[in-house]
Amino acid sequence: MLNHMVQRSQKSLDGVFRALSDSTRRAMLRRLSTRERTIGELAEPFRMSFAAASKHVRVLERAGLLRRRVEGRSHVCRIVPGPLAAANVWLAYYEKFWRGQLHALEAVLESEDEDRRRKGVR
Repeated sequence: MLNHMVQRSQKSLDGVFRALSDSTRRAMLRRLSTRERTIGELAEPFRMSFAAASKHVRVLERAGLLRRRVEGRSHVCRIVPGPLAAANVWLAYYEKFWRGQLHALEAVLESEDEDRRRKGVR
Protein backbone atom coordinates (compact mmCIF):
# COMPACT_ATOMS: atom_id res chain seq x y z
CA MET A 1 0.00 0.00 0.00
CA LEU A 2 2.75 2.46 0.98
CA ASN A 3 4.74 1.60 -2.16
CA HIS A 4 1.66 2.34 -4.30
CA MET A 5 1.21 5.70 -2.54
CA VAL A 6 4.87 6.59 -3.12
CA GLN A 7 4.61 5.65 -6.81
CA ARG A 8 1.41 7.71 -7.19
CA SER A 9 3.06 10.63 -5.41
CA GLN A 10 6.11 10.33 -7.67
CA LYS A 11 3.95 10.29 -10.82
CA SER A 12 2.10 13.32 -9.53
CA LEU A 13 5.37 15.15 -8.87
CA ASP A 14 6.64 14.15 -12.33
CA GLY A 15 3.53 15.74 -13.85
CA VAL A 16 4.02 18.92 -11.85
CA PHE A 17 7.63 19.33 -12.92
CA ARG A 18 6.75 18.47 -16.52
CA ALA A 19 4.04 21.14 -16.49
CA LEU A 20 6.39 23.67 -14.87
CA SER A 21 9.14 22.98 -17.42
CA ASP A 22 7.47 25.36 -19.87
CA SER A 23 7.91 29.11 -19.32
CA THR A 24 4.47 29.92 -20.75
CA ARG A 25 2.77 27.62 -18.27
CA ARG A 26 4.83 29.05 -15.40
CA ALA A 27 3.75 32.55 -16.45
CA MET A 28 0.12 31.43 -16.63
CA LEU A 29 0.33 30.05 -13.09
CA ARG A 30 1.90 33.28 -11.89
CA ARG A 31 -1.00 35.24 -13.39
CA LEU A 32 -3.46 32.88 -11.71
CA SER A 33 -1.81 33.49 -8.34
CA THR A 34 -3.45 36.92 -8.15
CA ARG A 35 -6.97 35.97 -9.29
CA GLU A 36 -9.04 33.64 -11.44
CA ARG A 37 -8.71 34.22 -15.18
CA THR A 38 -10.33 33.00 -18.36
CA ILE A 39 -8.31 31.06 -20.90
CA GLY A 40 -8.54 34.11 -23.16
CA GLU A 41 -6.99 36.27 -20.43
CA LEU A 42 -4.22 33.71 -19.93
CA ALA A 43 -3.52 33.68 -23.67
CA GLU A 44 -3.49 37.47 -24.05
CA PRO A 45 0.11 38.34 -23.02
CA PHE A 46 1.48 35.63 -25.30
CA ARG A 47 -0.57 36.58 -28.35
CA MET A 48 -1.55 32.97 -28.79
CA SER A 49 -4.81 31.46 -29.92
CA PHE A 50 -7.43 30.15 -27.55
CA ALA A 51 -6.63 26.63 -28.81
CA ALA A 52 -2.92 26.99 -28.00
CA ALA A 53 -3.65 28.45 -24.55
CA SER A 54 -6.18 25.69 -23.94
CA LYS A 55 -3.48 23.06 -24.58
CA HIS A 56 -1.28 24.69 -21.92
CA VAL A 57 -4.23 24.82 -19.54
CA ARG A 58 -4.89 21.09 -20.09
CA VAL A 59 -1.29 20.26 -19.16
CA LEU A 60 -1.60 22.34 -15.98
CA GLU A 61 -4.97 20.73 -15.27
CA ARG A 62 -3.60 17.16 -15.69
CA ALA A 63 -0.79 18.04 -13.26
CA GLY A 64 -3.42 19.21 -10.76
CA LEU A 65 -2.06 22.76 -10.77
CA LEU A 66 -5.30 24.41 -11.84
CA ARG A 67 -9.01 23.81 -12.03
CA ARG A 68 -11.28 25.04 -14.75
CA ARG A 69 -15.00 25.71 -14.70
CA VAL A 70 -17.24 26.70 -17.57
CA GLU A 71 -19.40 29.80 -17.19
CA GLY A 72 -21.42 30.20 -20.34
CA ARG A 73 -18.85 30.36 -23.12
CA SER A 74 -15.96 31.25 -20.80
CA HIS A 75 -13.57 28.78 -19.25
CA VAL A 76 -12.48 30.24 -15.90
CA CYS A 77 -9.27 28.91 -14.33
CA ARG A 78 -8.00 29.04 -10.77
CA ILE A 79 -4.75 27.87 -9.29
CA VAL A 80 -4.61 24.79 -7.03
CA PRO A 81 -1.70 25.27 -4.60
CA GLY A 82 -1.39 21.72 -3.24
CA PRO A 83 0.82 20.26 -5.98
CA LEU A 84 3.10 23.31 -5.82
CA ALA A 85 3.45 22.78 -2.07
CA ALA A 86 4.42 19.13 -2.69
CA ALA A 87 7.04 20.23 -5.23
CA ASN A 88 8.34 22.79 -2.74
CA VAL A 89 8.75 20.08 -0.08
CA TRP A 90 10.73 17.99 -2.57
CA LEU A 91 12.93 20.96 -3.49
CA ALA A 92 13.47 21.90 0.17
CA TYR A 93 15.56 18.76 0.66
CA TYR A 94 18.01 19.97 -1.98
CA GLU A 95 18.03 23.45 -0.53
CA LYS A 96 19.26 21.93 2.76
CA PHE A 97 21.83 19.85 0.85
CA TRP A 98 23.27 22.86 -1.00
CA ARG A 99 23.21 25.01 2.12
CA GLY A 100 25.29 22.33 3.85
CA GLN A 101 27.71 22.20 0.91
CA LEU A 102 28.10 25.99 0.95
CA HIS A 103 28.74 26.01 4.72
CA ALA A 104 31.43 23.34 4.25
CA LEU A 105 33.04 25.39 1.46
CA GLU A 106 32.92 28.51 3.63
CA ALA A 107 34.66 26.63 6.46
CA VAL A 108 37.44 25.47 4.10
CA LEU A 109 37.96 28.98 2.73
CA GLU A 110 38.03 30.51 6.21
CA SER A 111 40.58 27.90 7.29
CA GLU A 112 42.77 28.70 4.27
CA ASP A 113 42.51 32.43 5.02
CA GLU A 114 43.51 31.80 8.63
CA ASP A 115 46.53 29.73 7.50
CA ARG A 116 47.63 32.55 5.17
CA ARG A 117 47.27 35.13 7.95
CA ARG A 118 49.41 33.02 10.30
CA LYS A 119 52.08 32.64 7.63
CA GLY A 120 51.93 36.35 6.79
CA VAL A 121 50.86 35.69 3.19
CA ARG A 122 48.50 38.13 1.56
